[in-house]
Amino acid sequence: MSIVQQQRPDLLAPWAEVVPGYGPATVDLRLALPDDGYRYEVVEGVLVRMAGRGDEATTIAGVLQGELYAFVRPRRLGIVTTSDGVYKFPGAETGLIPDVGFYRAERRALIADRRRPIPFAPDLAIEVASPEQRPDELAAKARLYLSGGTRLVWVVWPSSGHIDVWRAGNEGAPAAILGTGDTLDGEDVIPGFSYPVAAVFADPLA
Repeated sequence: MSIVQQQRPDLLAPWAEVVPGYGPATVDLRLALPDDGYRYEVVEGVLVRMAGRGDEATTIAGVLQGELYAFVRPRRLGIVTTSDGVYKFPGAETGLIPDVGFYRAERRALIADRRRPIPFAPDLAIEVASPEQRPDELAAKARLYLSGGTRLVWVVWPSSGHIDVWRAGNEGAPAAILGTGDTLDGEDVIPGFSYPVAAVFADPLA
């Protein structure tokens, strides 16, 4: 256990709440936890939790998951995961659950048991911010993804209608901030994928 973990475990995952009463936690423990309305993650052996999402955040995540799936599947580019997909980072007892994740097809060979957490960081991670989450909190999560091997992170902010784009090799700040006049780009992670930012935030029932 690190000195930071001993003194201030909340600093490891400022986007979530540390679960009291647990010693060093494993990523596999997360799969055995009860379905109690929380989403659990493990960061450097610390169990943390987040409250369930509201209609706005889950709708946005569903839109992005659906668009990515429709693009990726017929091209056999990889796998798109939902908010149940646990990614265990190599070399660390850290397991994160993006609202939407994606990993490339060639990485499937690295998965020995598909019933266990995915044994690497996603190539693309999408996080949809809740109203109570702050930019510094989700910036910390984006950096954690990138340090674990993720190549592209999209942090979606429903309250302001913009998306922070984080890229590997540029961990200091978002590489781009996209507004409703811009377009999301899969870049070299999902080549050819694009989607208007305005459509991400549009009400599908309007």
